[in-house]
Amino acid sequence: MTDPHPLIPNMRLDELLSELQTRLTAVLATRDRVHTLLEAVVSIGSDLQLEVVLRRIVETAVRLVDAGYGALGVIGEESTLLEFIPVGLSEEEIAKIEHWPHGLGLLGLLIKEPAPLRLARISDHPESYGFPPGHPPMGSFLGVPIRVREEVFGNLYLTEKRGGAEFDEEDQAVVTALATAAGVAIENARLYEETRRREIWLQASTEVTTSLLSGEDVDTVLTQVARRVREMADADVTTILFPAGDALRVVIAEGADGLIGTRAELTGSLPGQAYVSGEPHMVSDLGTSDIGAAAAVPLGAAGSVRGVLSLGKRPGRFPFTPSMLRMLHAFAGQAAIALELAEVRQDAERLSLLEDRDRIAKDLHDVVIQRLFAVAMTLMSTVRLVEHPEASGRLRHAIDELDETIRQIRSTIFALQVPRDEAEPSLRARIVDLVESARGHLGFMPGLRLEGPLDNAVPAPVAAHVLAVLQEALSNLVRHAKASRADVSAEVTGGQIILLVEDNGIGLPGDGRRSGLRNLEERASQLGGTFQADAPDTGGTRLTWSAPLTPSVQP
Repeated sequence: MTDPHPLIPNMRLDELLSELQTRLTAVLATRDRVHTLLEAVVSIGSDLQLEVVLRRIVETAVRLVDAGYGALGVIGEESTLLEFIPVGLSEEEIAKIEHWPHGLGLLGLLIKEPAPLRLARISDHPESYGFPPGHPPMGSFLGVPIRVREEVFGNLYLTEKRGGAEFDEEDQAVVTALATAAGVAIENARLYEETRRREIWLQASTEVTTSLLSGEDVDTVLTQVARRVREMADADVTTILFPAGDALRVVIAEGADGLIGTRAELTGSLPGQAYVSGEPHMVSDLGTSDIGAAAAVPLGAAGSVRGVLSLGKRPGRFPFTPSMLRMLHAFAGQAAIALELAEVRQDAERLSLLEDRDRIAKDLHDVVIQRLFAVAMTLMSTVRLVEHPEASGRLRHAIDELDETIRQIRSTIFALQVPRDEAEPSLRARIVDLVESARGHLGFMPGLRLEGPLDNAVPAPVAAHVLAVLQEALSNLVRHAKASRADVSAEVTGGQIILLVEDNGIGLPGDGRRSGLRNLEERASQLGGTFQADAPDTGGTRLTWSAPLTPSVQP
């Protein structure tokens, strides 16, 4: 007898085979997804540059769950988004967004409650804050925190699953697994960058200290400091500023042209805050078109800040971290100590030079001048024994030459004993400059005699009057005297300075007009000194101006 239902077993078998095929397809899809996840874990751990790692994490998450957009928000110390790394937006779309999210609404909820969050529509959640102006609309949402050890480093945000579908539990599990691997990759990148920066920091500290203490030019070393700091902090611009009046002035700049000489106010600027407080400062966004993240570190401790080391990054780059700021502060402190040691070394060298000058001056005074004086005395006693007029005249001339040589040596002794400041020429040097500058107008070089401690005995106010009087006297000599010879003498003696200007010109005007000399007389009167203009027996004009070294200023 034949079976009336021969197809029933076959139908049951087909159902089982179909179910098996469906499960096999799911297993294969899961296998492929696991393989993709493993490849993603390997991919994000294959680079040790933190910024590259972070962007690669977002790109991998978007690809794993087939999202339209993704982002990674790095959480700052004040529970706000320190950095926002988007994926899926074009340059045009990014340019339209008024500002990146600050960590409010749903993003703020993930910061306060770091746990996975999955939504069919973002706008349906009561914590939804809305998007910044210019932000494209987004519907489905998946947020997963990234932990580095016990610290919540940031959050992964994924939106707009393709095809209009919602993110499911499997998507959440995959992204959570990726976030765990991302935490390890971020920690490795952090450790690598910190180790690399410490190596650069130690090497830079050694180089800077060695260069300064070996006598290398300070500006060259400061340029080296700026270059090393820029490398260590991965900054785009590094500057070093020093006080200039009521502001700070850029003296060294690395990474940008045209910054040297620019000023930063002590109030309102980031370098000014670091200089006044003696503490490092940083901001995640300076708000300019050229600089986003910025930091300023004082060179020296509070109360003895020498300058400021300032750093900046282009807008959109990862900001400076607190650990980086602490490292920069330590390096800047070492650089400040090295600068101070270099100044001490320079002071020691200057002291040694002055001691050598003092020794030479004593030798000139105690040995050379004494022997010349003895020779002059011998010649003076010999003059009486010489009957021939020409021979006695030559002896007297030789005695005069010895006296002049003694005066010049004494002038040299005073010059050797004065500490020379290259930034401020001495009174002696400025007198020489004035006399030499008159040479071109006169057609001859005036004679010049300088005696006494002009550089260290004449106070600055008196020195200013001396230079002004000499300038006026030389100007009158050029314009009116019609002389072929002139002599200038400046001498410190008896607690006063005496300036003498003498020429062989046409003399004072016969009508008695002395308007050109009234200013010289007034200057002497202001200081409690004297002024006299007369005509020597040999003709010409003689101006004698004197002032006490401790003037009693007249009203």
